[in-house]
Amino acid sequence: MKPAAFDYVRAESADEAVQQLRALGADARILAGGQSLMAVLNMRLAQPSALIDISRTADLDYVRADGGMLAIGAAATQGSVEWRKSLVHEVPLLAQAFPFISHFQIRNRGTVCGSVAHADPSAEIPLVLLALGGEVVLRSASKRRTLPAADFFQGMLMTARAPDELLAEVRFPLAAAGQRSAFTEFSARHGDFAIVSAAATADARGLRLAVGGVADRPRLAQWPAGLRGADLDSALNDFAWELEAQDDAHASATFRRHLVRRLGAQVLARVMENHS
Repeated sequence: MKPAAFDYVRAESADEAVQQLRALGADARILAGGQSLMAVLNMRLAQPSALIDISRTADLDYVRADGGMLAIGAAATQGSVEWRKSLVHEVPLLAQAFPFISHFQIRNRGTVCGSVAHADPSAEIPLVLLALGGEVVLRSASKRRTLPAADFFQGMLMTARAPDELLAEVRFPLAAAGQRSAFTEFSARHGDFAIVSAAATADARGLRLAVGGVADRPRLAQWPAGLRGADLDSALNDFAWELEAQDDAHASATFRRHLVRRLGAQVLARVMENHS
């Protein structure tokens, strides 16, 4: 299929982008890498009146350490972050997740912020952002606000972004000394959408496990650092049921709960082994 007709506007700066969002109204959409949006347009699941292209906005194309965070602008591609030499030390969980994200051709064009804005419950980048307690920076023509990832994701393909707001930046906390992290997922083939994905960290705050692909958004559980053995198995089982998995064409609810327990145990074992 082909998309419905739309107007095309190329923004040269973040200021121009938010001004265009205000002028064009709620039917306008932001185009960055387009790897998620174009598929949605071609299937006519979305029919915006206009696309505002920010892919060439130099002031939104950055990746930098800033105030204990790795700040990534809305025009920065996933590839530009993945190939950052210091990423494995700055945000190791994100570095571990990148090889699971589709294929390198997609990562070469797709943006980090675009994946977060799309809010697919199976996507790896939103899962990592939630697991680490990251932030989303939203900007409109009149204000700027920062939301925790836990407040930004509201449902399947649903976020707290207002129609006149641009998701201008995502911020991943830099790894603290002694923090350990692990990521894995199960999919039918490498590069396919994850049926279940799991991201874990262990640090002074305790254990954190985030799971994607099961609920309508990535979900997070937190436990004390000393949780082990049967108590950990019980906590994982409770979490698997809390996600309210559903049967679909890809997997049964029973299989998804099994994967939550299995993959959750795997990543937690890795971070606890390294953290002991």
